[in-house]
Amino acid sequence: MATATSVQFGQYPPARRTLLHVSDTHLLAGNAPLGGRFDTAANLARTLEAAEATGIRPDAVVFTGDLTDLGEPEAYTALRAAVEPVAERLGAPVVWVAGNHDKRPALRRDLLGLAPTEEPVTGVWDLGGLRLIGLDSTVPGWHHGDLDHGQLEWLRRELATPAPLGTILALHHPPLPSHVPLFDILELRDQGRLADVIAGTDVRAILAGHLHYSTSGTFAGVPVSVAAATCYTMNLARPAVEVNGMDAGQSFHLVHVYDDTITHAVVPVVEAPTGDVFSAEWVERMSRLTPEERLEAFSRKRG
Repeated sequence: MATATSVQFGQYPPARRTLLHVSDTHLLAGNAPLGGRFDTAANLARTLEAAEATGIRPDAVVFTGDLTDLGEPEAYTALRAAVEPVAERLGAPVVWVAGNHDKRPALRRDLLGLAPTEEPVTGVWDLGGLRLIGLDSTVPGWHHGDLDHGQLEWLRRELATPAPLGTILALHHPPLPSHVPLFDILELRDQGRLADVIAGTDVRAILAGHLHYSTSGTFAGVPVSVAAATCYTMNLARPAVEVNGMDAGQSFHLVHVYDDTITHAVVPVVEAPTGDVFSAEWVERMSRLTPEERLEAFSRKRG
């Protein structure tokens, strides 16, 4: 017997793969308040709670950098303790991407269990035919981003063979412009070199963070999706030269991978009154109707 979740209501079959995209947690040792005012651990906990509440079991949970604010070992340990139980309940691997506030040796040792070196933090995950590649756009000692020759050549070799469902790249610094001047100073440099590497490959999307606000665009013909931060976000309601952080507007992204497209839904982390018109029972009732009956019941305007 068909269930509501197995019935295709529209023109698209269910997504092939789903990712949770989270960014910029900026944890501090001992949960010291970031900037003297932001409780980053509490904001992360609320984000993870909201992600679980969706009921979605993703194929991976991707954190696109600035995992800690100062690269402290204790902060990485706290991050693991907060995230790994949630990921285990979701049955999903966690993909950790380095950001400009991270320190490679501590990240590698205290989060990944690797040798504490200054080597770039990169990786490749096969998510049932969807290839996810984590890049390290950090420059030790600096806040702007870059990808050195060695990492780009490694990426070129990885992309030489297409993946069945294509490839998604994840890095911290987005290859996009920002209308906020301060981010132009801290952008990913020499972006043309990355464009040359991904041209003509199976890269279908790029996930990034860094900006502390959600935005999207295209780079070398590839869609780019930037997730806002969990710690604090930028108040874009101000003039661009006066944009600063606020303890509001936190969100994460749900990334749905279909055969011919990839969607990036921004999920706000907020408590607000919510209607109760739609429910699992409503969907189940619609699933028992024919397509024509569903249109008549839900699409036709009354009066």
